[in-house]
Amino acid sequence: WVRKAKWMSSGFSSLPEEQSRERNSMDKVSVLQQQIMTLTEEVKSQKELVKLLHKALEAAQQEKRVSSMYLTAAEDKDRLELVRHKVRQIADLTSRLEALEQEKKELEQILTLRDSHIQELKEHVQLLMEKNHAKQEVILALTEQMTRELSDPLQEANTIAAETLYKQQEEIEHLKDDIDAYKTQNQFLNSEIHQVTQLWTRVAENEKALLMKCACLQARNCQMESKYLTVLRKLQEAVPGLPSSHAELVRNFIQQALQWDMEEETEETLFFELTFALCPSSEYDEYGFMTVPDYEVEDWRLLAKIQALEIKSNNLRTQEVVEKPLRDRWNSVVELNPSAELKSLIRSGIPTEHRQRVWRWIVSWRCGHLPHHYQRLLRQSKATEHPACRQIELDLPRTLTNNKHFSSPTSQLIPKLRRVLLAFSWHNPAIGYCQGLNRLAAVALLVLEDEETSFWCLVHIVENLMPADYYSDTLITSQVDQRVFKDFLSDKLPRLMAHFEQYQIDVSLITFNWFLVAFVDSLVSDILLRVWDAFLYEGSKVIFRYALAIFKYNEEEILRIHDSVEIYQYLRFFTRMITDGRKLMNIAFNDLNPFPMKVLRNRRSAHREELEAELHELEQIKAAYVKEKAEQKP
Repeated sequence: WVRKAKWMSSGFSSLPEEQSRERNSMDKVSVLQQQIMTLTEEVKSQKELVKLLHKALEAAQQEKRVSSMYLTAAEDKDRLELVRHKVRQIADLTSRLEALEQEKKELEQILTLRDSHIQELKEHVQLLMEKNHAKQEVILALTEQMTRELSDPLQEANTIAAETLYKQQEEIEHLKDDIDAYKTQNQFLNSEIHQVTQLWTRVAENEKALLMKCACLQARNCQMESKYLTVLRKLQEAVPGLPSSHAELVRNFIQQALQWDMEEETEETLFFELTFALCPSSEYDEYGFMTVPDYEVEDWRLLAKIQALEIKSNNLRTQEVVEKPLRDRWNSVVELNPSAELKSLIRSGIPTEHRQRVWRWIVSWRCGHLPHHYQRLLRQSKATEHPACRQIELDLPRTLTNNKHFSSPTSQLIPKLRRVLLAFSWHNPAIGYCQGLNRLAAVALLVLEDEETSFWCLVHIVENLMPADYYSDTLITSQVDQRVFKDFLSDKLPRLMAHFEQYQIDVSLITFNWFLVAFVDSLVSDILLRVWDAFLYEGSKVIFRYALAIFKYNEEEILRIHDSVEIYQYLRFFTRMITDGRKLMNIAFNDLNPFPMKVLRNRRSAHREELEAELHELEQIKAAYVKEKAEQKP
């Protein structure tokens, strides 16, 4: 027992000596490592110095060659050119020097921040080292105390328990040290995270404020351009009464306004568009429609440009207040189910990124797909030529001429449109093909992109949304709808209808095409597709609503015109005066209420009976005339 106690005491006494030897060896290793690092840095600096000297030598040699060229130049012109080249080099070097100085300032700022950070870390390390040193002293003191206690042979039985306790205490101290270090590090990181969060919040708020300010300025700029073009249009109307010099000046201004390069505007708003995803100022919109159609009539081109600027201004002003909340509501719609909320959302307009998904759902919900039916129709159209094939080929080049996907015979969507129309002509032999179906199918292709889905969309429009015989040879139901529309015009807008009757204006000459093709080629694409959103979901009643809304939108302007020819001329392009799609939507679905479907069905039925009776009477008169001519022929 005594020998064992002496051996334990000798082991504990040798522990500090071993620790001191290890500490000395570690210090030597660290010193050698520092020397290696110092020498490595010196070698690097020497290499950098050699590179700089090489560059200086090359520059000196280049200068020598230029000077020799200057001295050997035969003419003053050559010397002048050399001097100019040197001036350009000096200017280039000056600009590079300024850029390097700016970079140097930024690097100095970064270095200052890093120095402060390093100083904080050094203080933290110093604190930890002091704490560690204090704990080592405590450990040494406890070790000496245990050595003295273990020297007593009577306490040999408690040696094992003391060793275990010592190890546990040592582990506990290490764990406490780790906890303190982690707490300090966590506090430091939390402080940095808080500062970064504050900086990010301030930057985000400033960015949002700047973007909103930019949107307001851009909207104001569009309004100013629109007003300028409107003034030019008024001056154009007054050109016949102006002197020749003034008239020529007005014409030059109009030509310049129509030839403004859209690329300049795009460059000015590039950052704004990429950041805020606002209405782009490009030649075509996201569906390929020209933002300013290239009409042959100069006045129409001017009106189209005014309308494009006004629409862009409205979109910029409503982007944050209206469009962004609407897009957020659509983003929250995961599953589509028929409901009053979905109906309200669709009436408000479907964002571009959701439109294809919603249209596909509407078509599949309202029109049951027959498997492989479309492929079978395509095989049939290839095997047998349909009588309507010739008319389809004639109408293909005339489809959506202001859209880049259909403007050329080689456009990528022309073959798809041909196949969809031929398949429909075989699917519905009673109709076959009617002029106007090409535009309906073209709009479906632009949004849905898939041939088969576009085919079923066309079937849904012709066979579900529109009444029977709407696209037949006689177009009898289309004529009935024109009479029904005049009744609604008398009910909803009596002053305007009285004005039309006073000047004997037949609005069906303008509106017949609206109903036949659901406003395609009559409204700009932004407003047209919102009309189609509600039309595909609710049916043909939407066309009546929007047709009345268009007249309501321009009612006051029409009432100011007191000449039948001028009224007809205005009605030819007055859809180009619509610039606020939200206002038109509110008129259609709020101001014109109530608009019951039962009344629409009853009026259609009554007018159909009247029209059929008139057509029957006309057939009788025609037959009597033919019979009379046949009797008089001998």
